[in-house]
Amino acid sequence: MPGVIVKICGLSTRPTLEATIAAGADMAGFVFFEKSPRHVALETAHALGQAAQGRIAKVALTVDADDAALDAIVAALAPDLLQLHGEETRERVAAVKARFRLPVIKAIGVADAADIARAAAYREVADTLLFDAKPAPNAAVPGGAGTVFDWELMRGYSGGDWMLSGGLDPANVAEALRLTGAPAVDVSSGVERERGVKDEAKIAAFVAAARGASV
Repeated sequence: MPGVIVKICGLSTRPTLEATIAAGADMAGFVFFEKSPRHVALETAHALGQAAQGRIAKVALTVDADDAALDAIVAALAPDLLQLHGEETRERVAAVKARFRLPVIKAIGVADAADIARAAAYREVADTLLFDAKPAPNAAVPGGAGTVFDWELMRGYSGGDWMLSGGLDPANVAEALRLTGAPAVDVSSGVERERGVKDEAKIAAFVAAARGASV
Protein backbone atom coordinates (compact mmCIF):
# COMPACT_ATOMS: atom_id res chain seq x y z
CA MET A 1 0.00 0.00 0.00
CA PRO A 2 2.31 2.76 -1.26
CA GLY A 3 1.87 6.20 0.19
CA VAL A 4 -0.22 5.25 3.23
CA ILE A 5 -1.72 8.33 4.91
CA VAL A 6 -0.92 8.69 8.60
CA LYS A 7 -3.05 10.66 11.07
CA ILE A 8 -2.01 11.35 14.66
CA CYS A 9 -5.11 12.25 16.67
CA GLY A 10 -5.70 13.82 20.05
CA LEU A 11 -2.88 16.36 19.96
CA SER A 12 -3.04 19.07 22.59
CA THR A 13 0.45 20.58 22.99
CA ARG A 14 2.93 22.39 20.78
CA PRO A 15 5.78 19.87 21.37
CA THR A 16 3.65 16.90 20.31
CA LEU A 17 2.35 18.80 17.30
CA GLU A 18 5.93 19.57 16.30
CA ALA A 19 6.87 15.92 16.81
CA THR A 20 3.98 14.88 14.57
CA ILE A 21 5.07 17.25 11.82
CA ALA A 22 8.75 16.28 12.17
CA ALA A 23 7.85 12.59 11.93
CA GLY A 24 6.20 13.22 8.57
CA ALA A 25 2.57 12.49 9.47
CA ASP A 26 -0.03 13.72 7.01
CA MET A 27 -2.78 14.78 9.42
CA ALA A 28 -2.95 16.21 12.93
CA GLY A 29 -6.20 15.58 14.79
CA PHE A 30 -7.61 17.81 17.52
CA VAL A 31 -10.44 16.59 19.77
CA PHE A 32 -13.31 18.88 20.71
CA PHE A 33 -15.27 16.76 23.17
CA GLU A 34 -15.22 17.71 26.84
CA LYS A 35 -15.59 14.15 28.13
CA SER A 36 -12.36 13.14 26.41
CA PRO A 37 -8.95 13.44 28.15
CA ARG A 38 -7.71 14.77 24.80
CA HIS A 39 -10.18 17.66 24.61
CA VAL A 40 -8.65 21.00 23.60
CA ALA A 41 -10.07 24.39 24.49
CA LEU A 42 -10.77 26.79 21.64
CA GLU A 43 -7.93 29.10 22.68
CA THR A 44 -5.44 26.23 22.64
CA ALA A 45 -6.79 25.00 19.34
CA HIS A 46 -6.34 28.43 17.81
CA ALA A 47 -2.68 28.57 18.85
CA LEU A 48 -1.99 25.05 17.64
CA GLY A 49 -3.86 25.69 14.42
CA GLN A 50 -1.73 28.74 13.73
CA ALA A 51 1.43 26.70 14.35
CA ALA A 52 0.24 23.91 12.05
CA GLN A 53 -1.02 26.12 9.23
CA GLY A 54 0.45 25.11 5.89
CA ARG A 55 2.61 22.39 7.48
CA ILE A 56 0.15 19.53 8.05
CA ALA A 57 -3.55 18.92 7.43
CA LYS A 58 -5.63 19.84 10.49
CA VAL A 59 -8.58 17.67 11.47
CA ALA A 60 -11.25 18.78 13.96
CA LEU A 61 -12.86 15.79 15.70
CA THR A 62 -16.30 16.34 17.19
CA VAL A 63 -19.00 14.11 18.67
CA ASP A 64 -22.59 14.99 17.78
CA ALA A 65 -21.74 18.70 17.86
CA ASP A 66 -24.39 21.24 16.92
CA ASP A 67 -23.91 24.04 14.40
CA ALA A 68 -22.99 26.64 17.01
CA ALA A 69 -20.23 24.44 18.43
CA LEU A 70 -18.93 23.64 14.96
CA ASP A 71 -18.95 27.32 14.01
CA ALA A 72 -16.75 28.11 17.01
CA ILE A 73 -14.39 25.20 16.33
CA VAL A 74 -13.96 26.08 12.67
CA ALA A 75 -13.33 29.72 13.57
CA ALA A 76 -10.69 28.75 16.14
CA LEU A 77 -8.79 25.98 14.33
CA ALA A 78 -9.47 26.68 10.64
CA PRO A 79 -9.43 22.93 10.00
CA ASP A 80 -8.79 21.31 6.66
CA LEU A 81 -11.15 18.43 7.46
CA LEU A 82 -13.97 17.68 9.88
CA GLN A 83 -14.20 14.30 11.63
CA LEU A 84 -17.63 13.31 12.93
CA HIS A 85 -17.16 10.66 15.60
CA GLY A 86 -20.61 10.37 17.14
CA GLU A 87 -23.99 9.02 16.10
CA GLU A 88 -24.44 11.55 13.31
CA THR A 89 -27.01 10.47 10.75
CA ARG A 90 -26.43 10.44 7.03
CA GLU A 91 -28.52 13.62 6.82
CA ARG A 92 -26.46 15.33 9.51
CA VAL A 93 -23.21 14.48 7.75
CA ALA A 94 -24.56 15.96 4.52
CA ALA A 95 -25.70 19.11 6.34
CA VAL A 96 -22.30 19.63 7.99
CA LYS A 97 -20.50 19.17 4.68
CA ALA A 98 -22.81 21.65 2.96
CA ARG A 99 -22.53 24.22 5.76
CA PHE A 100 -18.75 24.27 6.08
CA ARG A 101 -17.68 23.12 2.61
CA LEU A 102 -14.91 21.01 4.08
CA PRO A 103 -14.09 17.33 3.51
CA VAL A 104 -15.78 15.15 6.12
CA ILE A 105 -14.48 11.97 7.76
CA LYS A 106 -17.26 9.87 9.32
CA ALA A 107 -16.23 7.41 12.01
CA ILE A 108 -17.93 4.00 12.03
CA GLY A 109 -17.74 1.78 15.10
CA VAL A 110 -17.03 -1.83 14.14
CA ALA A 111 -17.77 -5.01 16.06
CA ASP A 112 -18.83 -7.28 13.19
CA ALA A 113 -19.43 -7.39 9.43
CA ALA A 114 -22.86 -5.83 9.81
CA ASP A 115 -21.25 -2.60 11.01
CA ILE A 116 -19.13 -2.41 7.88
CA ALA A 117 -22.19 -2.98 5.72
CA ARG A 118 -23.97 -0.19 7.63
CA ALA A 119 -21.21 2.21 6.62
CA ALA A 120 -22.38 2.11 3.00
CA ALA A 121 -25.18 4.49 3.92
CA TYR A 122 -22.59 7.22 4.52
CA ARG A 123 -20.58 6.69 1.36
CA GLU A 124 -22.33 9.35 -0.70
CA VAL A 125 -22.17 12.06 1.98
CA ALA A 126 -18.78 11.48 3.65
CA ASP A 127 -15.48 11.91 1.85
CA THR A 128 -13.74 9.27 3.98
CA LEU A 129 -14.97 6.54 6.32
CA LEU A 130 -12.92 5.81 9.44
CA PHE A 131 -13.39 2.32 10.84
CA ASP A 132 -12.78 2.23 14.59
CA ALA A 133 -13.43 -0.34 17.29
CA LYS A 134 -17.00 -0.02 18.53
CA PRO A 135 -17.01 1.33 22.10
CA ALA A 136 -18.60 -0.55 24.96
CA PRO A 137 -22.27 0.37 25.56
CA ASN A 138 -21.37 2.29 28.73
CA ALA A 139 -18.27 4.01 27.37
CA ALA A 140 -17.95 7.73 28.13
CA VAL A 141 -16.16 8.47 24.86
CA PRO A 142 -16.61 6.91 21.41
CA GLY A 143 -12.93 6.33 20.62
CA GLY A 144 -9.37 6.47 21.86
CA ALA A 145 -9.75 3.43 24.08
CA GLY A 146 -6.94 1.42 22.51
CA THR A 147 -9.28 -1.39 21.49
CA VAL A 148 -8.62 -3.47 18.38
CA PHE A 149 -11.39 -4.95 16.25
CA ASP A 150 -11.03 -7.93 13.92
CA TRP A 151 -8.93 -6.59 11.07
CA GLU A 152 -9.87 -9.57 8.92
CA LEU A 153 -13.25 -7.87 8.50
CA MET A 154 -11.55 -5.19 6.42
CA ARG A 155 -9.57 -7.49 4.15
CA GLY A 156 -10.36 -6.62 0.55
CA TYR A 157 -12.64 -3.70 1.48
CA SER A 158 -13.32 -1.60 -1.61
CA GLY A 159 -15.91 0.91 -0.49
CA GLY A 160 -14.00 4.06 -1.40
CA ASP A 161 -11.60 6.17 0.68
CA TRP A 162 -11.21 4.85 4.22
CA MET A 163 -9.00 4.84 7.29
CA LEU A 164 -8.22 2.14 9.84
CA SER A 165 -8.26 3.04 13.53
CA GLY A 166 -8.73 1.34 16.87
CA GLY A 167 -5.89 0.02 19.02
CA LEU A 168 -3.10 0.73 16.56
CA ASP A 169 0.39 1.34 17.91
CA PRO A 170 4.00 1.27 16.65
CA ALA A 171 4.23 -2.50 17.22
CA ASN A 172 1.13 -3.57 15.30
CA VAL A 173 0.50 -0.98 12.59
CA ALA A 174 2.62 -2.77 9.98
CA GLU A 175 0.67 -6.00 10.52
CA ALA A 176 -2.63 -4.11 10.40
CA LEU A 177 -1.65 -2.60 7.07
CA ARG A 178 -0.53 -5.96 5.73
CA LEU A 179 -3.81 -7.63 6.65
CA THR A 180 -6.18 -4.90 5.56
CA GLY A 181 -4.44 -2.98 2.80
CA ALA A 182 -5.74 0.19 4.45
CA PRO A 183 -4.88 3.37 2.52
CA ALA A 184 -4.75 5.38 5.75
CA VAL A 185 -4.26 4.80 9.48
CA ASP A 186 -5.28 6.82 12.52
CA VAL A 187 -3.79 6.55 16.02
CA SER A 188 -4.42 8.23 19.37
CA SER A 189 -3.95 6.18 22.55
CA GLY A 190 -1.33 4.00 20.85
CA VAL A 191 1.18 6.87 20.90
CA GLU A 192 0.57 7.97 24.50
CA ARG A 193 2.68 7.57 27.63
CA GLU A 194 -0.44 7.86 29.75
CA ARG A 195 -4.08 8.46 28.99
CA GLY A 196 -4.40 11.70 27.07
CA VAL A 197 -0.66 12.48 27.09
CA LYS A 198 1.15 11.93 23.80
CA ASP A 199 4.70 10.55 23.64
CA GLU A 200 6.93 12.16 21.04
CA ALA A 201 9.11 9.07 20.57
CA LYS A 202 6.05 6.86 20.06
CA ILE A 203 4.68 9.29 17.47
CA ALA A 204 7.93 9.04 15.50
CA ALA A 205 7.99 5.25 15.86
CA PHE A 206 4.40 4.91 14.67
CA VAL A 207 4.92 7.01 11.56
CA ALA A 208 8.15 5.15 10.75
CA ALA A 209 6.45 1.78 11.16
CA ALA A 210 3.53 2.79 8.93
CA ARG A 211 5.84 4.22 6.30
CA GLY A 212 8.02 1.09 6.41
CA ALA A 213 4.99 -1.10 5.85
CA SER A 214 3.95 0.92 2.81
CA VAL A 215 7.23 0.64 0.93
